[in-house]
Order: sequence, then C-alpha cells, then structure tokens
Amino acid sequence: MGLKVLSALDTAKTQLYHFKAIIVAGMGLFTDAYDLFCIPPILRLIGRVYYERAKPKYQSPPGVMSAMVAIALLGTAIGQLVFGRLGDRIGRRRVYGIALMIMVVSSLGCGFSICKSRECVLVSLSFFRFVLGVGIGGDYPLSATIMSEFANKRTRGAFIAAVFSMQGFGILASSTVTMVVCAIFDHVSKSNDGTVSVDHTPKGVDVAWRLILMLGAVPAALTYYWRMMMPETARYTALVELNVLQAAKDMEKVLDVSISQIAEDDPQPLHQPSYPLFSKQFLRRHGRDLFSCAASWFLLDIVFYSNNLFQSQIYKKYLGNENNMNAYQDAFNVAKLQAIVAICSTVPGYWFTVYFIDRIGRVKIQQMGFLFMAIVYLAIGIPYYSYWEHNTNAGFMVLYGLTFFFSNFGPNTTTFIVPAELFPARFRSTCHGISGAAGKVGAIIGSVGFLWASHNKKDLEEGYPKAIGMTISLVILGVVCIMGLLVTTFFTRETMGRSLEENENESENEN
Repeated sequence: MGLKVLSALDTAKTQLYHFKAIIVAGMGLFTDAYDLFCIPPILRLIGRVYYERAKPKYQSPPGVMSAMVAIALLGTAIGQLVFGRLGDRIGRRRVYGIALMIMVVSSLGCGFSICKSRECVLVSLSFFRFVLGVGIGGDYPLSATIMSEFANKRTRGAFIAAVFSMQGFGILASSTVTMVVCAIFDHVSKSNDGTVSVDHTPKGVDVAWRLILMLGAVPAALTYYWRMMMPETARYTALVELNVLQAAKDMEKVLDVSISQIAEDDPQPLHQPSYPLFSKQFLRRHGRDLFSCAASWFLLDIVFYSNNLFQSQIYKKYLGNENNMNAYQDAFNVAKLQAIVAICSTVPGYWFTVYFIDRIGRVKIQQMGFLFMAIVYLAIGIPYYSYWEHNTNAGFMVLYGLTFFFSNFGPNTTTFIVPAELFPARFRSTCHGISGAAGKVGAIIGSVGFLWASHNKKDLEEGYPKAIGMTISLVILGVVCIMGLLVTTFFTRETMGRSLEENENESENEN
C-alpha cells in the first residue's frame, strides 16, 4: 500500500534524528554487552572472596560459572518472547521504556545483597541477573524493529547494524570500568596496608565487584528520557493501529518534511489481513522466513557464546597463573585481555558490517561469516591436541580474534537485522523475539554445555586428556558453522534495497 508517510520514510535523507535514534536504541545492546563481558573478571573477584578454600583455590566452580551465564540467558529468552509480543500488541514505544527501566533497576540490584553468606549473595545475584536478562531480552526486538521502521530503505541495514554495534562499545566500557575500579582499589589497598599479598583478599574486593555491576546502570538511565520522547513508529501507527493521520503528525516532528507532504489527500479506510499468528496462512506466507531467522540465530549463538570454552586457556597462557596475582591484578588482566580482543577484532567486525551491509547484502555477509568461522574453528580445533595446546602463541591469538571478527562481520550482526526486515508490521516484533529466543537457547547450549564438557572431572580422572575434549568441541563448533552456512544459503532471503512492505509482499508472492 503506497502511503505517503511510508514512502517519505523510505526515501528520507539521513538526518540528525537517525543518529540520535541509533544512540538511544543502542543503549540496550550496550548494557547487554557490558553485563555479559564484566562477568569473567567479576567471577574472579567473587572466587577470591567466597572460594578461598576451593580447589583450585580462589576459583568459582563450573556450576557457579554456568549458573551466572545461563540464568541471564534464560531471562533474555523470556524477555524476547514477552516484550516482542507486547511490542506488536500495544506498541513499540509503550513497552520500550519498561525494558530499559528493568535493566537500570536490575543492574543496581546486582550489586546489592541483604546478607553476607556466600549462598545468599549468589542467589541474590542470580535473581537480579535473571531480571536483567528479561530487560535485555525485551530490548532486542524493540530496538531492531524501531530502527528498521524509522530508517530509509537505502541505509536501513547500516542503521540497524550501527544500533547493534553499540555492543562493541559496551564491551570496551565493561573492560575499562573494571580496569579503573580494580586499579583504584588496588592502589588504595596498597596505600593502607603497604602491600596486597597474593594470599590476602582485602575487604574492598567485595565492594569492587558490586560497584562494577552497578555502574552498568548509568548509561541506560541517561537515555531513559530520550527513549520516552521518541514517537511511536509510523508503520505501527499506520499499519497496525490504522491511524494514518497520526502517523503523519508523528513523523513531521522528527523528519524534515511538512505535514502537507506526507498526509493523504484522500484517505481511505485501511484493513488488516485477518490471519492470526501461527495460523496456516501465516506459516504458508512467513514460516520459511521465521525458520531461517530462528535456525540461523540458534546455530550462531551456540558458537558465539561457547567462546568461553577456551578463554580460560588464553588467560593462563598470556596472563600467567592467577594464584601468583592478587585479586585486583587478576581481574584487571582478564579485563585488559577482553579489551584488546574487542579493539583488534570485535569492534572492527561490527563496523565492517555497518559499511558493507547495504553494499553487498545481508545474505552474502552471513554466508561469509559462517564460512570463515568454520575455517577458523577447524584450524584451531583439528591440531589443538598436537600443536596449539603447547604453542598458544601469537598465531593462536590471531585465529582466536578472527572468530570474533567474522562473527560480527557476519551472522552475529545479520541475525539481528534480518528478522526486523522480513515480517509484516503486526508480527515484526514478535517474530524478531521468537528468532532471538531461539538464539538464546543455542547460547545456553553453547556456554553451559561446552563449559561443563571442558570441566568433566570424570573424564580427567579416567585419563582422558582435556586437550582431546577441546579438540572435539572446537571441531563441533566448526560443523555448527557449516550448518549455519547451509541454512543461510537455502532458506534466507535477501532484504537489501527494498522497503519493508516490499519484503513482506515478496514473501507472500513467493508462497
């Protein structure tokens, strides 16, 4: 349907409002990355405080590590499903601020505990990380949908990719805040005590990890006002609420156009298609697209989140034995390595996608990413037992960095973009949430399953070399990437250069 307001959005020049929308919409992704990547150094600090007598000493058990990751991912999956559906039922803007406020409150809550026992602190932290995951999950479909519906069709992919690239800045912020907090606390402890021994855990460590988590609420809180000031998207107002005049009035406030240019001369009553979600007609028209988005995201997140599998090996090789450092130095070095990887591979990967996404297309970038990730994982995995286990050198670090680069200049970004472009306005946020929730199921499998596999004590006691388990796991990740390549090649449609309505109509025509 050729509404003037939608045509104006599709052909609008890039304006200041677009960049403002990128920042405001991207704060949820920023917070997501901050809270995900601050956990490894925080678990080091928690291990120092609550696991002094553990074996290995000062290390959080695999069960605790798994729980901290899985509980947040479970909350994220639930948030994507619930808020995705609410975004289509009651509007993107109405639930957008709720998701952000949940993130702010739960980030602060992660730093609080009403008791001092280890069990109580961990339960409290797990609860607030679950709630934080719900808020983050809710932000995924809303941010992608809002940006896709505000953007013009020529640069839509770059705008959505730019929103997602805020994750890179969240990683850097997480590492920077961790290093600054640890450096300050280390300096204060040495000033008070003269030195901080390896075997001594200052009382300030319990404050440091809480402060790091709570500071994650600051950037999200700063953008709350601007998020509430954003109007509802014209596509939702016109195509779901069927109020074309209000859509034109809202867009006049943010686009450099007058109401006379985008209001309909002879408005005709609009009617929504009658078929509901998951009906036979929906599955016939959009089932293939939903399968391709959900399956690609599921396979990608198995691989992306399982990078924790061999991070610990890198830490030991490059940072030394944590038992030879005090608590602050240990966490500082973990954060420093994360920052180096982010600067050298993760952030460039995001911005390569921003630059190329509207030049070579989503499908080609996703295919390339899965292909090169498969090659890299096999290059690490096949010779791991015979070579990399004893030669974790610069070559290993380059390959390790390439896994992040090609995931972000590849499926990690495109799986976020494509679901926001394929589906009708009244199902768009819901289908994005379903796709993202499928991804988080894969993330739980990748981060928890492979983490437990790499710490299987029974196999180690029976003489099963840990390096062989790593080899098998890494090869499996390579195979998963090949499966992602096949799903992309045979099921994913290209959306570049078309309006959202054209993508929807093309799907219906094909079926």
